[in-house]
Amino acid sequence: MSGSALCLASFVPLNSLVASEGDKPKIFSPSVFIKIDTDGIVTIVVHRSEMGQGVRTALPMIVAEELEVDWRKIKIEQAEGDPKYGDQITGGSTSVRKSWDPLRIAGATAREMLIAAAAARWNVKPSDCKAENGYVVNKLNNKKVGYGDLVEEASKLPVPQNVKLKDPKDYKIIGKKLHRTDSPDKIYGKAKFGIDIVLPGMVYAAVGRSPAFGATVKNYDDSVTKSLKGILDVKKVSTGVAVFAESTWQAFKGVENLSVEWNLGPSANVNSDTINNKLKEYLKTDGDLVEIKGNPDDAEEKNYRTLEAIYEAPFQAHAPMEPMNCTAKFENNKVEVWAPTQSPQEAREAVIKTFGLNEEDVVVYVTLMGGGFGRRTNPDFVVEAVELSKAVGKPVKVTWTREDDIKHDRYRPVSMHKLKGSVDKNNKLYSFSHHVIAPSIAVQNWGAKLTPKQYDTLGGAIEKDYIIPNYKITASIVDIPVPIWYWRSVYHSQNPFAAECFIDELAHAAGRDPYEFRMELLPDDSRMKAVLKTAAEKAGWGKKLPPGKGMGIAAFAGYDSFSAQVAEVTVTESKEIIVDKITCAVDCGIVINPDIVEQQMDSGIAFALTAALKGEITIRDGSVVESNFDDFPMLQFSEMPVVETHIMQNTYRVGGLGEVAVGPCAPAVGNAIFAATGKRLRKLPFRL
Repeated sequence: MSGSALCLASFVPLNSLVASEGDKPKIFSPSVFIKIDTDGIVTIVVHRSEMGQGVRTALPMIVAEELEVDWRKIKIEQAEGDPKYGDQITGGSTSVRKSWDPLRIAGATAREMLIAAAAARWNVKPSDCKAENGYVVNKLNNKKVGYGDLVEEASKLPVPQNVKLKDPKDYKIIGKKLHRTDSPDKIYGKAKFGIDIVLPGMVYAAVGRSPAFGATVKNYDDSVTKSLKGILDVKKVSTGVAVFAESTWQAFKGVENLSVEWNLGPSANVNSDTINNKLKEYLKTDGDLVEIKGNPDDAEEKNYRTLEAIYEAPFQAHAPMEPMNCTAKFENNKVEVWAPTQSPQEAREAVIKTFGLNEEDVVVYVTLMGGGFGRRTNPDFVVEAVELSKAVGKPVKVTWTREDDIKHDRYRPVSMHKLKGSVDKNNKLYSFSHHVIAPSIAVQNWGAKLTPKQYDTLGGAIEKDYIIPNYKITASIVDIPVPIWYWRSVYHSQNPFAAECFIDELAHAAGRDPYEFRMELLPDDSRMKAVLKTAAEKAGWGKKLPPGKGMGIAAFAGYDSFSAQVAEVTVTESKEIIVDKITCAVDCGIVINPDIVEQQMDSGIAFALTAALKGEITIRDGSVVESNFDDFPMLQFSEMPVVETHIMQNTYRVGGLGEVAVGPCAPAVGNAIFAATGKRLRKLPFRL
């Protein structure tokens, strides 16, 4: 739409932005989050990636609240990858909690500038005016003027500093169940995911990939492939042998008919057993000391009841419903990329570095994506698409098969956990020790030099809210050749599983109720205690259940949020595990949109249950055994339990949500299985 615009930056010093003389209106960015045109249309630029979690709704709600606009007139624009937008990584449950202050300030600053412009027009004090629903209202006579009519005047004003932000009690948008802005286009088939992108003159590509980690192409025969209809070219590339065709399916068929000889390399001898045996060797060691309190090793001397247990978690694939794909155009040393990426800046930087390009010559456009779960923070699939476009001299859409996506993922790390604890003669928790044994994502991918306290493998190793008289945390980092990466909640999906199940074991050893046992470990003002109490009460904790049914409870703290879950499980005579219901309590501070909170809890629980009940990634001869949903199954609709989410209402700082539901889910289910069967399962996925 044509017209003048007021644009407001929030990630650069606002007083440093000066427009050129004669600009009408002045533009305050390069870091633009708000655009108001002369028609009064407010465009909010979303700098995070939408992959189903709701950022194209939640982030604009933050801006709109402070800006005082009509939510129905908001337009959403997706930002491309560029440092001018600040941090753009969509991962670690950071989108809302890291954008909370900058976006509030952006909205409030624009609001105050519009008020100042109207006040000057009316020759009144700004305090005599208020912003309301896209207008500035003169409180003295109730005259009002629309934001669009104030664009020119507002653009000429100095940018105020330290603007006053709204009190939560005055919120009109935040806290409301507003419909998601991305839903209509998805419902009517208008939404553009990465896999939907089509460019003029584009060709389609697929890659024949190595059968083992680190394998390289020795030679290949493409004679059969080139005889097939629609095949345009075949080229050796860094990731294997690329087939270019007139359609995706023709490219897939071309790859199927390649004959490739591979240099397998040393990883060809790697198997799941060899990896597990390597981890088990560390069980014999004490590990590197991370933290210690009191004397956790003297329980046996005191004749206190002591338990030891080993817990295990396997590799997991991300397996988003939309497999990896990317469309790239490499032309005259300039690159344009259309990618379903969680990290457009990292993708852009990787392309710049790999191909020696100038920063201004690379643009990464962010599309919608059918799931990410951390996988799409890695730019490998983007770099590959650019390489293929450069190789063939045309725009290229590269699509991974489901088999590519699962067999060539970067996996959630495998881990083992050695736990030891004791209860005293009063049946109270006396000591707790946790030795975490796992490969490090930071060490493998960046060669990070970490002290024990910096080990990234420790996320959620023990909830700090628990007051334990004597405890010890140790860790061992294991070097393995399997590529690992961030997976929804990362180590928080493993360490709480071991810790919360073992807390349950200690409660039973003490002859105590697991819920009451935990509550005793938490101070009265603990947010963790509040979610535990809510989850237990809403679930009807302690109610009589028929044989074969059980309830389990677990708590979680992470990403500036707190959650507790109660799982109700049925174990059939044929040893089938059925999760009937999950009662969830979550405290994420100020709630932006309750609907999105509930959706995130549902999503995280479905994701966690898939990993807890279904598949695992295994390695044979240096390659992944699993390849599709037949041997790496997903949770089915019919298997999804009833999920009842209870949101704590408070005004604590905004916390994360995307990964918060994962941490307590597996241990709650594991503890429920024990309650139903008397059998303690210490290895994921659960098998009876």
